[in-house]
Amino acid sequence: MSNGINSLWKNEDWWAVWFGFAIFAMTLMGWIPRIPKVGRWLDNPLEAFLVIRDGVAAGNIIFPLLLLMVFLGILTAIGIRFMGVAGAGKYLAGFTAIFILATLSYWIAHQTNVRYWGLSYAMWALMVGLLVSNTIGTPNWLKAGARTELFIKTGLVLLGAEILFKKILSLGAPGLMVAWIVTPVVVIFMFIFAMRALRMKNKALAIIIAAATSVCGVSAAIATAAAARARKEDLTLAVGMTLIFTVAMMFFMPLGIKFVGMNHILGAAWMGGTIDSTGAVVAAGSMLGPDAEKVAAVVKMIQNVLIGLLAFCVALYWVTRVECKEGHRPNIMEIWYRFPKFVIGFVAASLLFSFGVVPAMHGDFVQVEELFINPVTKTLRGWFFCLAFVSIGLESNFRDLASRMEGGKPMVLYVVGQSFNLILTLLVAYLAFIVLFPSAV
Repeated sequence: MSNGINSLWKNEDWWAVWFGFAIFAMTLMGWIPRIPKVGRWLDNPLEAFLVIRDGVAAGNIIFPLLLLMVFLGILTAIGIRFMGVAGAGKYLAGFTAIFILATLSYWIAHQTNVRYWGLSYAMWALMVGLLVSNTIGTPNWLKAGARTELFIKTGLVLLGAEILFKKILSLGAPGLMVAWIVTPVVVIFMFIFAMRALRMKNKALAIIIAAATSVCGVSAAIATAAAARARKEDLTLAVGMTLIFTVAMMFFMPLGIKFVGMNHILGAAWMGGTIDSTGAVVAAGSMLGPDAEKVAAVVKMIQNVLIGLLAFCVALYWVTRVECKEGHRPNIMEIWYRFPKFVIGFVAASLLFSFGVVPAMHGDFVQVEELFINPVTKTLRGWFFCLAFVSIGLESNFRDLASRMEGGKPMVLYVVGQSFNLILTLLVAYLAFIVLFPSAV
């Protein structure tokens, strides 16, 4: 019993849950009205740090950014202190530098031309971290602040607030068909293909690529990596490939849909089920019109619900099959210890906002998004993910990444898996939106 209680204060997963719900509590009580975001800029780099109202500069976000850095630093340092993984002073010194690098990543990503090409903050955060680690090297004091998994898991708990069941049900049965039938089939197909056809040795990398391809890119990849206890280099490689192909699909899929004259709602559902990033899905859907944008976004959101279930299934499979010694059958407690506890926070956050906050706001989920999710939890989730990808880059090097390529097998896995995903999703979307539920179009 004492070990179970101690795990609540010593386990990184539980601290991600505590952080997430502390942020939810402060947000709902109005203590955190808005989180600063680095803005867009074209020619003047300083524009990214200005507050623009009616086309006129009305202040800057420098002080709010400093407050955010202090707030996140102190909040996470509390967990670091209780877990005993590093000294609070050393951690805060490293965290400060990582926050500055994360801000730099956002600044690069929000340059107008860079943003147009869909090169997200996650890609730049990885590249900034990799640049440091592969040139001057990452000093130990900086590594002390690189708490990759803590940042990732806290961000995933915050992501749960964005999974609103009323919004998911707004698309009904056809949306559920596209997201929930195709996704598990693609995951299983890709993993079997990786093991039997490609004979990949790195099972963790294979399942991360499968999750990123079939569910929601970065978010699914990092949740699955935590469940499989994958190395950071595996996550870096999988996410890097995913982001590159996501950019291409974001541009070419809407153009192809228009060129062949495909029904735009059908095309939106197709993109929502295949493009590996929520932001890219929304951008691609907007190219087909506002109705298509909504359908694409909701299909992707329905897919996001599966992140927690997928992480649980991967953890269960890893305990009972991959890491289980011959002749040993793991008991319930072993499975519980291995189960990624942040998934509980992810699911609980979704339930809290879907069945607590939304009803309290008289069922107006648009108001919930405008008051709580968009200005606070979603923005903070982005900051935690950005901190995580800077940290991953700082702890990785190109030599280790190259050693995981296995002669190009991960790339073959992604291309074959995504091709299968595109074909199957289109077939199921056609069946759902055109044949069975034509009124949804």
